[in-house]
Formats: sequence, C-alpha cells, structure tokens
Amino acid sequence: MSGTLTLLFNTQIRGGRMKLTEVDRRLENKFRELVATHKERAKKIDWSYHALLPWERGRNFHTDPFHPSQATITPELAVAVETALLTEINLPWFTTGLTNTFAGSLEVLQDFVRTWTSEEDQHANIFDTYLLITRNTDPDRFHKLRKLVVSNAWAPEWGSPFEGMAYTTIQELATQAFYVNVSKKADGEDPILANILRTVAKDETLHYTFYREAVKAHLEIEPNYIWPLAEVMMNFSMPGRLMPDFEERQQIIAAGSNYGIAEYYRQVVEVLINKWDLKNLHPTFPAAQAALDKLNAHIERLARIAALAERRKNQLVETTREAALNILGYDDIKWNLSP
Repeated sequence: MSGTLTLLFNTQIRGGRMKLTEVDRRLENKFRELVATHKERAKKIDWSYHALLPWERGRNFHTDPFHPSQATITPELAVAVETALLTEINLPWFTTGLTNTFAGSLEVLQDFVRTWTSEEDQHANIFDTYLLITRNTDPDRFHKLRKLVVSNAWAPEWGSPFEGMAYTTIQELATQAFYVNVSKKADGEDPILANILRTVAKDETLHYTFYREAVKAHLEIEPNYIWPLAEVMMNFSMPGRLMPDFEERQQIIAAGSNYGIAEYYRQVVEVLINKWDLKNLHPTFPAAQAALDKLNAHIERLARIAALAERRKNQLVETTREAALNILGYDDIKWNLSP
C-alpha cells in the first residue's frame, strides 16, 4: 500500500489485511447532518411501551400458576418473539462495543451511540412484558434463559469505527426485516403483537438509515473502503447467535414466521448492494478490488442458498410445530391452538 493511501485511510497493515484505526474526520459534517435528521424523525415516532401492551390480560402467577395451555399465540410465533427478546437483551454488550469503538473519536458519533441506546432500551422490555402478560412463555424457564444469554457476554468482532458502522447497518436492517415479516404472522393471531412488532421496526428503520448513510458517505469519498466492508458483509452473524438452540430457532422462524435465509438475502443483502451501489464501485487499490470480487462471489453463493431454502420451505413446515414446542419446553403437551 502506498504511503499516500496509508495516510488517507489512517490504517495499519496486519497479516496482509487493512486495519482501519480511526474515524474518517472528513465526514464530521455529514455525521452531524445524519444525527440531526435522525433526531427529528425519531420525535415523530417516539413511543412508550406501557401504551402498547395488553395489561388487561395480566394475572397473578402465584394464585393462577402458568400452564402452556394458557398461551394465546402459536408456538412458532412465540419462538420468534422469544428469539427477538433474547437478541435485544444483548444491548449492554452492543453499547459497550460501540462506546469503546468510538471512544476518543468525534463527539457527534458518541452522541449518536447514546441516543441509539436510549431508543433501543425499550425493545427487550416490551417483548419481555408481552410474553409474561399474555402467558406465551414459561416465566421460570425464561427467567433462567434470559440470565444465561446476558451472561454469555456477546462481544462485537469489528475492529474499527467504520467496521462497527458497517456491521450495525446490516444488523439493524436484518432486525427491521425480521420484525416486519413476523408481524405478518402475528396479524392473524394477535393484532396487538403485530402492532408492537411494527412499532419496534420503525426504530430499527431509523437506526439502519443512519448507519447505512454513514457507510455510503465513506464509499463516496473513498471506494477502497470496500475492503473492510466486504469482510464485514461476508462474516456477518447476529448478536443473538450465542443463545441456546439458535440454529433450531432460525429454522423454526424461517418455516413458521416468515423470516429465513431467503428473506435475509432479498430484504437485507440485495437492498444494501443497491443502496451502496456496489455494482458500480471502482476501488483503485488492488487488494480492495480483490475484496470486492470475493464479496461478489460470496453474494452469488448466498443467492443460490436462498433460492434452495425458498424451495424447501414447505418441507420444513410439517416439523416446525414439534420443534417449536420442544424449544419452549412444551414437548409433553398436546397443542390445540390453531396455526
């Protein structure tokens, strides 16, 4: 790498890989514009979870003990909501990762992390309370599971501010797509839950938009940012991956709640390819071009996997109910709730 490009990127080279070390300060004004826009939009959709929950359904667990037959939604949908909650409760670790990443950098980015955290904080609370009020999860079992997931201490794998922005862009869009798709399943089972999911999705849309535009701004001033971006896109995995039975949960949600690898490809990967205009990106550094080529090959493989998953989805539906009951600990219960 030339000295000019090294200076431009403010990078280190480790093991043949470009390692960004600081925020690109040429974008400070752009970041300020994005944060101001975000805050204005957030005011229009501000919400409090107490106003969205069906409190009238609540009962005392001491005088009326929990039983799976009290559930009001199908096991497949319950697994989806529970999985969402077990992902959202990683917020303390996610905030720690972003705070450490942006420590000592532009104040505007540190300010956004604080704003983002305050908005994300309601998400786990509303799902947790909904599941308890409506008796769609075993409270004792879930209490232990929640503590276990938090104690696993998810740690971000990005190593720079730009990589953190890239990762969070994908994570927020994937979460938004998940909530919108699952809300369609909830429409036919509990409209209140469907409204909750769509409300949370609005937050994720704004968060995704901020990070997406921040990444786009980097690519516009320096197309060689595709090098670290490609690595993030190819190695992406959700914060919830540390929860027990994560792979089984993904399969259940794909077959029973409208979100799997096919939706991830169409509603996340393809969207970002277009929003970042990656097909028309022309990096000047050979290693950056090689990273782009590798990313394109990865995306082609992902497209084939998504197409195969779409074709096989109907085959999985038959076993989804049993798998969901097992995840929820209801494997010995005869389930009569209609799908």
